[in-house]
Amino acid sequence: MPLPVHQAPLADHAAAAAHLSRDPVLAGVIARVGDLPVLAPTADPFGTLIRNVTGQQLSVKAAASIHARVTATLGEVTADTLLAASGDTLRGAGLSWAKVRTVQAIAQAAKTGAVDFTHLSGQDDETVITELLPLPGIGRWTAEMFLMFALARSDVFSLGDLALRQGLARLHPDAPTAEILNRWAPYRTLAARYVWADNARVKAGGEPV
Repeated sequence: MPLPVHQAPLADHAAAAAHLSRDPVLAGVIARVGDLPVLAPTADPFGTLIRNVTGQQLSVKAAASIHARVTATLGEVTADTLLAASGDTLRGAGLSWAKVRTVQAIAQAAKTGAVDFTHLSGQDDETVITELLPLPGIGRWTAEMFLMFALARSDVFSLGDLALRQGLARLHPDAPTAEILNRWAPYRTLAARYVWADNARVKAGGEPV
């Protein structure tokens, strides 16, 4: 069954940017930030989720370093190599014990078929979240980031993300959250990316909206 149109990856941002620009506040953000790259679904959902987990709560540079160490240690990052490695080996590659538990649980789920990573791209958003949430260390925020950046889903806005909540409150301090998010549907992933980008602009010293 094909994905609902509102969940499928975007081929370009033209229609999405036009729709989001109906909100004059977000239109200003889009004008200041400029074009953002179009996201494409990953060819390796399993490997992408592993990389997401290993990089959580780290800077981009530190996350890349840890992933490189894990890859060098294992040779390649697969369910088999993760399950064959001892916890001490993975810990030595820079993972915390909590992340060791999570990546090996993901590997076990892939190996047993508890999560069929090869077919996740064809599942709707809530089904993907439901499949991932039972894994230790995977919360809704992680699952939503996976939807946005690994599967390139077009209508995800994670209210579990503190920066998104703060940015939304800054841009629309007097409007109910649900009202704004309904206005931004069905392109809330791009809206979220613009909120993050505008947060970065403000943090760097730009004038807040």
